Amino acid sequence: MTEEPLAGGNVSDQVVRVGDTVRRPAGPWTPAVHALLDHLYEVGFRGAPRAYGLDRQGREVLEYLPGEMAWPERFDRLDPDDALAAVFRLIREYHDAVAGFRPPDDARWRTLWPPHGDEIIAHHDLAPWNLVLGDPWTFIDWDGAAPGTRLWDLAYALHGFVPLSADPRWADVGFGHRLRVAADAYRLGEDDRRALVDMLPVPLAAMYDLLADGATTGTQPWARLWDEGHGAVWRADTDLVAARRADWLTALLG
Repeated sequence: MTEEPLAGGNVSDQVVRVGDTVRRPAGPWTPAVHALLDHLYEVGFRGAPRAYGLDRQGREVLEYLPGEMAWPERFDRLDPDDALAAVFRLIREYHDAVAGFRPPDDARWRTLWPPHGDEIIAHHDLAPWNLVLGDPWTFIDWDGAAPGTRLWDLAYALHGFVPLSADPRWADVGFGHRLRVAADAYRLGEDDRRALVDMLPVPLAAMYDLLADGATTGTQPWARLWDEGHGAVWRADTDLVAARRADWLTALLG
């Protein structure tokens, strides 16, 4: 069948569509990720693609999910409160669905972040650039899934979907209101809301460190993203989120 290159994203090299599937380079983590995706499908979670093993070229085969990417051109579709709430209900559904997952004994994960617990297998990149606005809405790019925590995943997602950004174009977005809408939709308890306030800058700082290390070692795509200025963006967002701790606490607790 005809292979159609798929553009977009930070790691789209060698990613192609073949019929109703996506083919992309596999890695040591692929069997564990496919076991995760199999579990999610078996328990009824439809916010992720199905996994179909490897093809004859050794590439992983995933379900092709039709729809538009939320970032950047369609991010305005997430402006209404009900759309933002739908995203965080989906994230809660994922976290609940993955709670019963038991990784294979020989599972190997693509661990990009400093250890922060093993409560669940976290996605680690729940963001608009990985959300397909199809029917249903689905998250893609599960290669970074690895042991982690709900709050880390949630803090990372809030950065991208509120968005908690120092960019002046988001200055009037209503950070506190959207933060509360998201936390309510996720059904976050009071103790976790307090803990979330301290967690919010953690994944942002971790992303900055990842890009900085990649620039030093020449590791792609992080070195390219650093050269494009993404490191400065993540640093500025980290500083903003850390400086406004009191605002987030007020927004989350009312």
